[in-house]
Amino acid sequence: MNEKDFAELSAGHALAALSPEDERAYQDALAAHPEWQHHVDADAHVAGFLAEGAGEEAPPAEIRARLLAQISGMPQAAAPAVADEPVGVAAEPAAAAERVSEDEPREPVHAGPSTEAIQTVERRTWTRGLFALVASAALLVGVGWGVGSLVERARTPLEVQALEQIESAPDAQTVTGQFSDGGEAVLHWSDELDKVVLTTDDAPEIPADRSFELWFVRGDEPISAGVFDPSDEVTALLSGDFEPGDVIAVTVEQKGGSPDGSPTTDPIITIPTA
Repeated sequence: MNEKDFAELSAGHALAALSPEDERAYQDALAAHPEWQHHVDADAHVAGFLAEGAGEEAPPAEIRARLLAQISGMPQAAAPAVADEPVGVAAEPAAAAERVSEDEPREPVHAGPSTEAIQTVERRTWTRGLFALVASAALLVGVGWGVGSLVERARTPLEVQALEQIESAPDAQTVTGQFSDGGEAVLHWSDELDKVVLTTDDAPEIPADRSFELWFVRGDEPISAGVFDPSDEVTALLSGDFEPGDVIAVTVEQKGGSPDGSPTTDPIITIPTA
């Protein structure tokens, strides 16, 4: 038995829905592979959640549709023949067989697996797949249907995530500074997180072939901290290592930033962090 097969049996064991034969196979595999215990622990957690109920929040419609689609695609056991088949439907093949001459040579008939055996295999395959499907669906419920939240989080720009982290940090600090033309910008930083973000909706207008460049000014040394382009609302994450006491400055440079790593113009704003 491989680990994938064991994981399916583990889901069925957690739901107390294994046949005696599968239960024995499950116990033997677990004894032989104690490193697979993590499947047992995870499935037990899911089963416990199912026992407690999923709360009042309904699962998203697309998840329900996906589960039903997967269930409908699983192999099904053949339907039993109907006893009262209309006359002339099931009887025709039998009548045709009777008309075959007894003297005509016939091909030897090889007996295949019985219908019961086939249905048993199909039922076990379908059931194991359903166990895994139920466990996966329950796990989604157990994490509060967080898939959408994770996707939404992945779409959030890094600078916005950094700003949220800074605002939640216990040592978060903010200072407001003024551009040389009178507009304002706010500097947000956290020594613990080593992150600095500049926000403003008052950045001055500059030509399309120019960019704003951020700087850590450490003593007399300016260290480039990235560039940002004009926008109605700016949230700019400074790149590089921040040190408490740095002065944050912004200059206007050629598109993409200073070519030699040093400011080519005077700062349009400076904000101390000391």
